[in-house]
Amino acid sequence: MAIKVFDLACEHDHVFEGWFASQESYDEQRSQGMVRCPICHSDQITRRVSAPHLNVSHLRRESMAASAEQPVAQGHAAVAAPSSDQLTRLQAEVLRQIRKIVRQTDDVGARFADEARRMHSGEIEERPIRGTASVEECRELAEDGISIMPIPDILDDDRLQ
Repeated sequence: MAIKVFDLACEHDHVFEGWFASQESYDEQRSQGMVRCPICHSDQITRRVSAPHLNVSHLRRESMAASAEQPVAQGHAAVAAPSSDQLTRLQAEVLRQIRKIVRQTDDVGARFADEARRMHSGEIEERPIRGTASVEECRELAEDGISIMPIPDILDDDRLQ
């Protein structure tokens, strides 16, 4: 499944990424108030202009050839940008590590807001949790100074099953 990654911003100019299955999925989630700023939880979200993927590998080859012809300045080492294949492997590894971290959290399901509030008040010991919460519950947690972060479905193995 191809994932659409959009650069988004809220009305307070907090910039963040959103990962969606399609443009239609983004539009639908935004219209339902499900796309929220991870910093202030605003649902007043707009898409930012983002750079498209450009095939500039020929420029990289030309640049590397030109640097190979020039002597390395004293005290400076020659460096090369990672290849497209290396970047793909790096992105895959980052996703694997994030999924590993998510798997190490306690899935409390619909009790998420209650558990987060109990931890915040010191009623129970803090631990990493994940679960589901309504838009209103998320807003109330933010108003109470309880920081939460949405987890895209592609990072939560349990939601994918």
